[in-house]
Amino acid sequence: MPSIRHKNTDVDAVLDAARDCVLAVGVRRTTLTDIARRAGVSRMTLYRRWPDARRILADLMTRELAAIADAATSAAGADGTTRDRLVRALVAGVRAIRSHPLLRKTMEVDSDLLLPYLLQRRGASQNAFLRHLEEAIRAGHGDGSIRTGDPVRQARSVLLVAQSFALSGPTMADEEHPLEALDDELRDILERALTP
Repeated sequence: MPSIRHKNTDVDAVLDAARDCVLAVGVRRTTLTDIARRAGVSRMTLYRRWPDARRILADLMTRELAAIADAATSAAGADGTTRDRLVRALVAGVRAIRSHPLLRKTMEVDSDLLLPYLLQRRGASQNAFLRHLEEAIRAGHGDGSIRTGDPVRQARSVLLVAQSFALSGPTMADEEHPLEALDDELRDILERALTP
């Protein structure tokens, strides 16, 4: 993701500082003052772009999730049908989300902050994922690898399944049924849901 500059402030440097703060103390305990200190800028410099720490942290999460989506898409490769690539990317993305240090810290320390995005409304990252999924599903309709249907509804259903495996998967894993085996089930579920 390209670095954005605003009033001589490197946005990525600020988001990196915010990430370091969250990894150290969690989302709730991260303050604008902490972020400014780690970024080596004044609070007023940050206020020119963000009204509060919450907005910085939202931008941080969006950046991190976009990077995961990009990496998962790249990892899926170019072989096979649109459906093949989409399923590989989704499984890789679910694994990456579960193991991402920032997201793990948030789930361990501040998991209640995720509830509005699971129970009440979609966030910017979810909307971005939906746009990407809709585009892939339409391409799959075009090459015949994904069953016909409403691409919006299909994308939302796929995201619901992927979210549940990403966020709740660890609660279902044990020695007899490790996460890798559950990821195999995720792959099968997605294949069955999307195959014509």
